[in-house]
Amino acid sequence: MPWVGDLVRDEIAGRRGVITDVRGGTVWVLRPEGGPGQWTSRQPERLKVVTPREEMRGRP
Repeated sequence: MPWVGDLVRDEIAGRRGVITDVRGGTVWVLRPEGGPGQWTSRQPERLKVVTPREEMRGRP
């Protein structure tokens, strides 16, 4: 299950982003991998982990 801090590919939106929050256990909030903005997903099964949060911590 993708979680806060994971870099994921959102299959619905067709883009990659970092999960910044999970609201109420039902809404995943994402920000783009680069640049401003955010979007949400109610379908975590469509979020495929590209880089887990443990590996993301070591990134600049």
